[in-house]
Amino acid sequence: MRWMLPILMLAAMASGPFYTGSWKITSAVVAPWWSEAKKPDPAETRTLVGQVVVINAAGIKGPRQTACRDPHYQVKVYAADMLFQGMFSEMQSRDKSKDPAKAAALVGFTGSKWKTLETGCGNELDYHFIDDRTATFGLNNYIYTLRKQ
Repeated sequence: MRWMLPILMLAAMASGPFYTGSWKITSAVVAPWWSEAKKPDPAETRTLVGQVVVINAAGIKGPRQTACRDPHYQVKVYAADMLFQGMFSEMQSRDKSKDPAKAAALVGFTGSKWKTLETGCGNELDYHFIDDRTATFGLNNYIYTLRKQ
């Protein structure tokens, strides 16, 4: 039985970081920071929902908006005010009654801190992980949810 532990450790290392693999974009919602009466244009959401994004060491493959060659990944831990490039904090700076933690909870984040994959890509997309099987990214005033396949 002692021999099993090294084998399990090697298998875990071979599978790569938690964020690698295929992720399906399952939904899109208007971002809570959107304050205009008219919703942002939903046309892009129709082209992205249902698509697959593949994240690996060499890059990110998927729809044009998510694709990236030569990423410079960094995993960081963010509180609610830093999610979506600080948009929840910006909401609060415009309206003190807006709580970043409550805004994060509206889109599925529970707890107080979450892993974020900063990609270092030109498209400036970061992936925020609700858990190891559910990620989000913000794009053009929508929040997209991805599920690991």
